[in-house]
Amino acid sequence: MGVEEEEELSPFVKTFSSFDNESVSESESNHLTIRNGTTWTAVAHIITGVIGAGVLSLSWSIAQLGWIVGPFLILIFALITIVSANLLSDCYRYSNPHLGFDQYRCSSYIEAVRLYLGEKSQYVCGVFLHQGLYGCGIAYTITAATSIRAIQRSNCYHEKGHEATCSYGDVQHMLVFGAIQIVMSQIPDFHNMTWLSVMAAVMSFIYSFIGFGLGFAKVIENGTIQGSITGVPASSIANKLWSVFQALGDIAFAYPYSV
Repeated sequence: MGVEEEEELSPFVKTFSSFDNESVSESESNHLTIRNGTTWTAVAHIITGVIGAGVLSLSWSIAQLGWIVGPFLILIFALITIVSANLLSDCYRYSNPHLGFDQYRCSSYIEAVRLYLGEKSQYVCGVFLHQGLYGCGIAYTITAATSIRAIQRSNCYHEKGHEATCSYGDVQHMLVFGAIQIVMSQIPDFHNMTWLSVMAAVMSFIYSFIGFGLGFAKVIENGTIQGSITGVPASSIANKLWSVFQALGDIAFAYPYSV
């Protein structure tokens, strides 16, 4: 009863007509949420959002782009992340004295778009938003399958030598990963699990240390920092362009904070 009943019956996304008929206190009660987070939990979630599995491919991306374009693009995407994060933070609260709202908290990104830009912009942004989420899901599925295949090939080379074929497909790995995602998605209040956030933050540091460790070990093995200004040469212009665009996508994939 009371608060629990209001939380269950409150709509996730409201219409403008509902805003016109409600007061500030009523709108806030419909979005009543117990906020018990701290600065440390906020920092942990930011680390989890900024540092993802995509950082593991940054070394390859820099090798393809070279020592000038590669670091420059990393800084550019970092700047884009900062700007998008500030925009999301500024749009979290909505104030409109004409509708009787002061510091209304938006429950979703789509709701913020509708309040600030209107319903037409909501549908347009919704298309791009879901397209981005769809692409991100595809990227993680392909990355998971590729990683599993890399582990299989590594074990095969250790057992049979580097002369062995060690050829494996990706389809079965994608299906297994997708099935696991479907099962995990059925867990209620998945986003409220504290241990999951802690594990994600720890994994973010592990990603970074793995990338740094592999790069540092390679420098010790070669005795020098290798690379070039123009990146790794390719057999043709088409192959070089493909590598450059793939590296660009990998760098963008390494900055998933706005998602």
